[in-house]
Amino acid sequence: MKLNDLHPAAGARRVRKRVGRGPGSDLGKTGGRGHKGQKARSGGYRKTGFEGGQMPLQRRVPKRGFNSAMQRAATVRLDSLNKLQGEIDLAALKRARLVPRSTERAKIVLKGELQQAVTIKDIAVSAGAAKAIADAGGTVTASE
Repeated sequence: MKLNDLHPAAGARRVRKRVGRGPGSDLGKTGGRGHKGQKARSGGYRKTGFEGGQMPLQRRVPKRGFNSAMQRAATVRLDSLNKLQGEIDLAALKRARLVPRSTERAKIVLKGELQQAVTIKDIAVSAGAAKAIADAGGTVTASE
């Protein structure tokens, strides 16, 4: 093999289309743009979704909202429960501002240490957090 024998594979390099270069090129005269009209003009284009002046589909169809379920759920760190005492439920978490008012459900996760015995009522608790609450002398009742 010699350097002067190297060449690209057949069909790898295509010749660029040269429009408007006479009738012999098949792209002479109108240059492949047809006759007249907006698309034949230079700079002629239509906006995506344009329907000739008719109200486009994306404007005819009503908007649909999206409310993520994740915004209505909150996680609470175990060490933040040290601020509260006695029975802890979702209302108590909201009063202590540990979760937003819009929260519909919460889950206590094992992050940090619990210093006191607490009673958790109607709140989901991770397995590790449940063990830590039990070790601190607390109880978990009727979790979701």
